[in-house]
Amino acid sequence: MVETAFILYAVGLALTIPIAWSLGANDAANPTDCAVGSGAITLRKALLLFAVFTALGAVLQGHMVMKTIDRGIVPRIEVVGAFAVVVSVCLWLFLCTWKGMPVSTTHATVGAVVGYGVAAHGIGKINFGVLFNVFVGFAVSPLAAMIVAIGVLKLLEYGLPKISRNLRFLDKFMAALLIGSLIFSAYSFGANDIANVTGVYVTITREVGGMPDMETMIILALLGSVGIALGGFTWGYRVIETAGRKITRLSLSMGVAAELANALVVYLFTTIPFLLFGWGLPVSTTHSSVGAIIGAGIGRGAKTVNKSIILKILAAWMLTLPCAFLISLAMFKFISWLLV
Repeated sequence: MVETAFILYAVGLALTIPIAWSLGANDAANPTDCAVGSGAITLRKALLLFAVFTALGAVLQGHMVMKTIDRGIVPRIEVVGAFAVVVSVCLWLFLCTWKGMPVSTTHATVGAVVGYGVAAHGIGKINFGVLFNVFVGFAVSPLAAMIVAIGVLKLLEYGLPKISRNLRFLDKFMAALLIGSLIFSAYSFGANDIANVTGVYVTITREVGGMPDMETMIILALLGSVGIALGGFTWGYRVIETAGRKITRLSLSMGVAAELANALVVYLFTTIPFLLFGWGLPVSTTHSSVGAIIGAGIGRGAKTVNKSIILKILAAWMLTLPCAFLISLAMFKFISWLLV
């Protein structure tokens, strides 16, 4: 039984690479879509910045949300449960990325963790206090990003003419500001979303390796960052095309407004709850990013928003959490039955 548990641990930990790949492939769009969609930077350069600063955010602040995923929603996640969670998330992300739909890895991970928790511990052991706060973050973050994006866009459109009347200078200034926003957004993404890749393995890896929590989480963050970078460089262009060019036509000022809003909202949800309560909130960087882009489109004029694309994205969003919940629950039950 011990050998079987170790094999499941090793296979499951190895599967964090494809799940990280799926995360990078689907979510590379979140920090880069505005910069690429508005023409401020090439796709390749944007993905390079994404890889570097995502890894930096994951290593420096990834522990804030890893703790929430590992033992905030459920008492603990053991080997079979971690295996069921990562496989469920990986399957769902692969399907949605193949279809070019920017779904939430965070929703998939939380849904899978809850599905495992109900199957393994019973519904009474779910920490509904933490789960409620997570769901509040899910609901508020895209709306907050939308509102902030509208405000930033109005501020830019009001303030830029006062800085200079030279349109060439303003374009260069806005392009530089947008690339800076991409860097901040990638850092925030790494800090919040790395937990979706390796968060379920913190306690197990600590026990296997005999290392302190922080050291364990840094090693897992580095492992996940490699897979995220690979995903971004291989399939990232699929969702970047959808989010950066099909939701609304982005100007430089709209791109800056959307990217800054996305970065700020994700960073604040990662940091402030951790400082106040000890649990960083895993929000959907995808929902925040898309909400910010929609906000920038509304700020420029609601008719510029592609409503049919938005409806398809919303449908994929609504399916993510329940599908991940059911897949994880069924997979945990099936593996447990096989091991009896």
